[in-house]
Amino acid sequence: MLPMGLSMLWEKTEPEQALRERFGLTGFEAAGEWVGEVLGAVWGIEAAGCGRLVISDQNAIVWMDSDRGPLVVKWSRAQGQFDRLEASTGLLRVLDERGVPVAAPIPAPDGRVRVVVDGPACELSLAVLPEVTGDWLDVEDEDAVRAAGACLAELHNALTGYDDDRLIHNDTRPRPTGVPGVPPLDDAKQPVHNDFRAANILTRGPKIVAVLDFDELAWGHRVEDLAQAAIYLGTRFTNWQPTSPAVRRTFREGYETVRPLRPAEDRAFEPLLRWYEQHSGF
Repeated sequence: MLPMGLSMLWEKTEPEQALRERFGLTGFEAAGEWVGEVLGAVWGIEAAGCGRLVISDQNAIVWMDSDRGPLVVKWSRAQGQFDRLEASTGLLRVLDERGVPVAAPIPAPDGRVRVVVDGPACELSLAVLPEVTGDWLDVEDEDAVRAAGACLAELHNALTGYDDDRLIHNDTRPRPTGVPGVPPLDDAKQPVHNDFRAANILTRGPKIVAVLDFDELAWGHRVEDLAQAAIYLGTRFTNWQPTSPAVRRTFREGYETVRPLRPAEDRAFEPLLRWYEQHSGF
């Protein structure tokens, strides 16, 4: 898993420098102390130490021990995304209630699941989640891949009909428009995960125990999300390379145990796979 202490998730940048320049915190210990103060003042949680802090662009994830058990605190300084982050965090509560394996946010005493506070250098939007222990999905584990496919279908079912304009994400990745062989899709667009891959899927053996990181949530067709996930399923934080045909078949099999594809989706799936494979590694 991720190393203890302070690190960068994927950037080749000095983490101490990034912590200071992006968030105004002077080191790992100072960051842990600051998070502990916020937990106490806003959530009424008593912190008992910080084990890990990971920085990703304008965001950070902190693992804390507390009187509520192990926690994960996520913060962002991307002020233009605060509304969307609040919406995606609120969605986690809904998905938890609908039986999807997610880390449901811990609300502050006033009920807020995302809180904007004054950080050392700028405003930060924070959410507090219980830590879910597990291993990143291993695409060599056929049973786990099949379970991941079923889990994505359950997620799609749970997201059907959910409507919140704040969730729209300005996705900079190439999108499949006008793909040869893809017929008109007869299902309505809906919220989709848009980043369903190994780094965001925790397992214990063949069981999926948590789907993580809904910050890339977007509006789209379910078969597009399925095809994208089938291609990128093995990706963690770098090396966006396609999976093997065997993994894709197993993943789809798992998906269709919960939600069989419609005829138009069935015809669209292989052309969409080819399109995403051609655009992988960006």
